[in-house]
Amino acid sequence: MNIDWNKNPLIPAIAQDATTNEVLMLAYMNKEALELTLSTGYAHYFSRSKQRIWKKGESSGHTQEIVDVLLDCDSDTVVLKINQNGVACHTGRRSCFFTSIKDNKEILAQEVDINSVYSVVDTLYHTILERKNSSDDAKSWTKKLLNDKELLLSKIREEADEVCVAIDKESDAQVIYESADLLYHTLVGLGYRDISPDRVKQELARRFGMSGIEEKESRKK
Repeated sequence: MNIDWNKNPLIPAIAQDATTNEVLMLAYMNKEALELTLSTGYAHYFSRSKQRIWKKGESSGHTQEIVDVLLDCDSDTVVLKINQNGVACHTGRRSCFFTSIKDNKEILAQEVDINSVYSVVDTLYHTILERKNSSDDAKSWTKKLLNDKELLLSKIREEADEVCVAIDKESDAQVIYESADLLYHTLVGLGYRDISPDRVKQELARRFGMSGIEEKESRKK
């Protein structure tokens, strides 16, 4: 391969149905993701939001079996000819390209109930991003928070204090209720910064098995 990874550490990767030639999704690959794709026979990508390599279908089971990998004439884009198992899009649609700008409508129906595939945190975070990128959610509280950083920050502080009060003085049900409020507002904050909650999971995994003292010391390095 003639890919200059120093010049292009991430290259676009277009997933295309090997039989119908339907374009299903676009993602990005680094050198390791491409090597894993070729060696395993299944599509791997580098997530810019999660900042890690991920195997397509690692959560949903909707994997992409490689038939061929085509490199373009400039050696900076690949097309993956694949057999798609399940659907390609995290919204539960066969393709990620399901909204017609010309007609201003969705042209593909949802085929898979994503609530049964992804965790509620992942589903909520993607909903927050949809609100962020939408221009017609005037009545959306999420959109209001995303458009007003000071309001968002004040709500996170307020909800954190309410969790503390609930833990100190209130019922288990109230602790759960207030914690859900705090988690929602924190996820909106992550969405504001375009930080995937997967990166928080990665940080927790890094700390697993590490004492609190060791973790604090590691921050100083």
